[in-house]
Amino acid sequence: MSSAEPFKVLVFSRTVAYRHGSIPAGIKALEDLAATSSTTAHPFLTTATEDPMIFTPESLSQFRVIVLLQCSGEFLDSSQLDSLKGFVHSGGGVVGIHCASFGMQSSAWYGRLIGGVFTDHPEPQMAKIRPVINNRGHPTLAGILKRPEGENEGKKKLFGVTADKEWVWDWFDEWYNFKTNPWDNQHLQVLLEVNEETYTGGKHGERHPIAWAQEFEGGRSFYNSLGHFDEAFLEDPGFMAFIHKAILWTAKTLR
Repeated sequence: MSSAEPFKVLVFSRTVAYRHGSIPAGIKALEDLAATSSTTAHPFLTTATEDPMIFTPESLSQFRVIVLLQCSGEFLDSSQLDSLKGFVHSGGGVVGIHCASFGMQSSAWYGRLIGGVFTDHPEPQMAKIRPVINNRGHPTLAGILKRPEGENEGKKKLFGVTADKEWVWDWFDEWYNFKTNPWDNQHLQVLLEVNEETYTGGKHGERHPIAWAQEFEGGRSFYNSLGHFDEAFLEDPGFMAFIHKAILWTAKTLR
């Protein structure tokens, strides 16, 4: 067991519009991460709920990070959204996964927090992705870009050995398009991008952002548009390693 005091993570998955079938898989994977973190330098505990009444200043003050797992539609009322703003302004971290960019489209502030506003996507299909070369040293990517010894280069895995400018990872998912290109937001550090030449239906050019991080109004936010299917959460340890790093980074345990 770690001697460090665990911090708390709220896993919130309320949906008012489209509901993803992968939500239970995501909750389980995050609970598994929390369980294994108990022996690490940065242990954490998760609380999973879909009750928006938890969004009060008092309730949120117990958490260091909020994971918005596939939230959709207007999942918070105005007072609950104000509580989320207060949480961020007090230094709290937010991790948005996949459909979180489809949430709270009435709020320009929420769109800035997530870093992108979903518009549409083509049918799920295979495409090639890579880490953004200039940002490979970001704490969310550092240490997880090495393929496990003995794995074949052609094996479908999210995280693997890469060389500069190579599109090296095959991934099957929904490829989200956004209201504006996240590359145009100077506050974002884009971490992963998909090559639109390897699939159909993209609207942001060859270097299409799919994951990014930012310092935001006193807190930190991270967003990853991948994760439509159960397999991302339950069968790809590289994907969950990325999410784990995102939790630690937004909690400010990683600098």
